[in-house]
Amino acid sequence: MKHVFLFLLIAGSAGLAFWFWRAYLRFAERSRASEQRFASAMTDVISTSKAVAPLLPPKPSQDLAGMAQQKLLYEAASKAGEAGEPVLSIQLYARLLARYPDSTLGTQARAAVEAQKKKLAKP
Repeated sequence: MKHVFLFLLIAGSAGLAFWFWRAYLRFAERSRASEQRFASAMTDVISTSKAVAPLLPPKPSQDLAGMAQQKLLYEAASKAGEAGEPVLSIQLYARLLARYPDSTLGTQARAAVEAQKKKLAKP
C-alpha cells in the first residue's frame, strides 16, 4: 500500500510538472506571437504615417500647443537674461531655436542671443 501511494505521488508530481512545462511553452509562444504582431503593426503605422503625414495639414491644437511652448521658452529665456544669467538665457534661446527653427519668435530669439553674447563679452 505504501508503494502504491508513493507511485501515485510521483506520477502526480510528474504530471503536474509536465502540465506546468506545457503551459510555459504555450505562454512563451503566445508572447512571441504577440511581439511579432506588435512589431508588424508598428512597422505598418510608421510606414503609413510617413506616407500620409505630409498630405495632412497640421492640427490647430498642435499649433496652439507648440506656440504656447515657444512662448514659455522665450519668456523663460528673457527672464533669465533680465536676472543676470546670460549663459542660461542663451541656452534657453538655443533650445527654442533648435526645437522650433521656423518659429515666429525665431528672429527675436536670435537678436536676444546676440545681445546676451555681448553681455558675456563685457568684462
